[in-house]
Parts: sequence; structure tokens; C-alpha cells
Amino acid sequence: MLATIAGMTRLIAGIDFERPAHEVARKLIGVTVLVDGVGGRIVETEAYDREDPASHAFTGRSERNFAMFGPPGHAYVYRSHGLHWCLNFVCMEDGHGAGVLIRALEPVKGLDAMHARRKFDDVHILCAGPGRLCQAMAVTRAHNAMALDAPPFELRARTGRVQVVAGPRIGISKAVDVPWRFGLANSPYLSKPFR
Repeated sequence: MLATIAGMTRLIAGIDFERPAHEVARKLIGVTVLVDGVGGRIVETEAYDREDPASHAFTGRSERNFAMFGPPGHAYVYRSHGLHWCLNFVCMEDGHGAGVLIRALEPVKGLDAMHARRKFDDVHILCAGPGRLCQAMAVTRAHNAMALDAPPFELRARTGRVQVVAGPRIGISKAVDVPWRFGLANSPYLSKPFR
């Protein structure tokens, strides 16, 4: 791990968070994310850039999205449709904000806590979707702007090779054809299959 220092790259679990969001989103597949020791292997992500009309950063900085504008390697947590928390990892390229939405996990640690929080038994859909995984890991707005390399967060580098598939993002109404949704090929833990 390297802390952010002027002129230094922000590396966490082998990921350079000062790269474009679509590059970071692809590299996060297979990385393990834990919050207070509960979590799993990232199997699905989506990238959002400031120049992207589907991104929360597109219209500029606000009280809701300030965490997207840096520093990189921090969490951006927002509520979707007033119902579900969503966890994003902040990236930064050339000084502008971007983020990677964590869409799905393969649960690996703290399964009892996840089952108790979600009141759901099927492990395949326990963390299949951004709202579900935040509920399972107890992620809330209180985690917004926290560093990903300090408690309660822990990121662990992926081990071995992973096969990543890409396709259009889902659940949005703008820039729907942008192929910035990434997933672990053939994972049974995805929020939706890739076409």
C-alpha cells in the first residue's frame, strides 16, 4: 500500500486508483473487499467518468457526490432511488473525479453476518447487486469518503488469473451502450448475466 503523496501513485491491493475508471473497474475483478472483516471477491463492476452523462460527476461537484472528486482510493457511497446504498471506489485521472460501482461480490468472509443482515439464504444472490452487497456488508453513508486502505475497509489483491468479460452498463438511462460493465466470466454471483 502507498499513501497519496504529491507525485506518487495511489496503489491499494495492486490497483492504481489514479487511472481511468474503466481500467480500474476491469482490474478490480477478483480483488477481495472487506468492511469490518465481512465481504468477498469482486465479480462485477461498472465504470463512471466525469465526461460520462450517466456519472454523478457529470454535472459537477455537489454535497452528494463530493467524494467522487478525490482523493483517489476512497469510497463514494450514495443512496439509489432513496432505497439502497451503493458502494463506489473513487478513481482520478488528470485531476477529475470518476468512480467504479461495485455491483456484485462472491461472498467469502462473514457469511453468518451477511445472512443475518439480508435475511436471505441463497449465497448466490446474497451480494448480487449494489444494494444487496451494501446491506450484506452493512455499508452506509457513514462510509462515504473513507480511505479504502484503512479500517473498516480492507482490499486484498487478486490471486491467480481471472477472465474478465465486458458489456454495456445496466440500470441507467444515459450512455447505455458504453461497454463499461465488467464481470468475472461465468460467475454464478453476478447481478445479471452478460450477453
